Amino acid sequence: QVQLVESGGGLVQPGGSLRLSCAASGTTIYSINPMSWYRQAPGNQRELVATIGSSSTSTNYADFVKGRFTISRDNAKKMLYLQMNNLKPEDTALYYCNIDRWGTNFWGKGTLVTVSS
Repeated sequence: QVQLVESGGGLVQPGGSLRLSCAASGTTIYSINPMSWYRQAPGNQRELVATIGSSSTSTNYADFVKGRFTISRDNAKKMLYLQMNNLKPEDTALYYCNIDRWGTNFWGKGTLVTVSS
């Protein structure tokens, strides 16, 4: 079984930065599966923020975070990260870690990011 635990959320002022982390655990290998960050704001559907492939050379970002967010992973530590810079109030949401294991998706419980002055 796969467990994902997010951390690093909090309250930050507009223009500030946060780094989210996601720790994966279980007895399975993660390095060959793509991982992603999603977010869900109150009243909105969950949306994809960024995805990273197994080699870390393949990354994709939603247009609304391009140039501000960076996704990365450390396969040896089974960690996924999201560096978020120049945060905006519209980035306020619950951020979820996701791993796609051959069509089966696993999710963490999320970490809350609030951008407000």
